[in-house]
Amino acid sequence: MTDMIDKAAMALSSTLLLAGIVVLGVVEILDGVPYGAAPTTNEAGEVIAQPGIDPAIRTGLVLAGLAVLGLWGLYRVAVPATGVERRTADATAETQ
Repeated sequence: MTDMIDKAAMALSSTLLLAGIVVLGVVEILDGVPYGAAPTTNEAGEVIAQPGIDPAIRTGLVLAGLAVLGLWGLYRVAVPATGVERRTADATAETQ
């Protein structure tokens, strides 16, 4: 049984993960070459091309999504779902 905190945690974490991985990945592809996560340098070490979106932003979004999932997991450990208990109690009541 999901409550409001479960729904909010799932929505927030999935939004952050999808934004960091899919949406910004598509934006990076549409922006053009280079597709790599790091700037491209020449032999002298000068930066000749950079990704359109800072890799730290993408990484930050993904890590924030994973942090929300981790916090939600800790919440679920502290406050277990009660749906299983209700189903068991209902099944027991039906058999009697």
